[in-house]
Amino acid sequence: MKKQLNILLIITIWLVSCAPTEDEKAAALVQSIDSLYAQGKYADVLDSIESLRRTYPMAIESRKHALKVWQEASLKLAQTEIAQTDSALQATIALVQTSATIAERNKLGVKRDSLQARYEAMCGVVRMIRIKQRAEK
Repeated sequence: MKKQLNILLIITIWLVSCAPTEDEKAAALVQSIDSLYAQGKYADVLDSIESLRRTYPMAIESRKHALKVWQEASLKLAQTEIAQTDSALQATIALVQTSATIAERNKLGVKRDSLQARYEAMCGVVRMIRIKQRAEK
């Protein structure tokens, strides 16, 4: 009886050791994330990393790698948004200066203030990401 139990225990350990780890299971998704990042599809990268976190919560090494990619993709997205917001802000400022009526000027002023707030918020996001990246090095 003891011999059979020992054999069963050895077989169980062997089967468990042959099973792929969480990181091995997540490898295809990590590769897909890296590919999306290389293509510049940063929003898709963030969505895929969320999926990785939900699907493979115990894939520690994969998640560590994904955290770095998350920061870089978030940084790139924020920088793109800053550029777009700055362009819209500059165009709105130019329109405010050339507007004919007070009502039009007030509407454009509200839009300008909104764009300015968005611009400052996105700059804050970039600063925070860079601070976290420096802290991790």
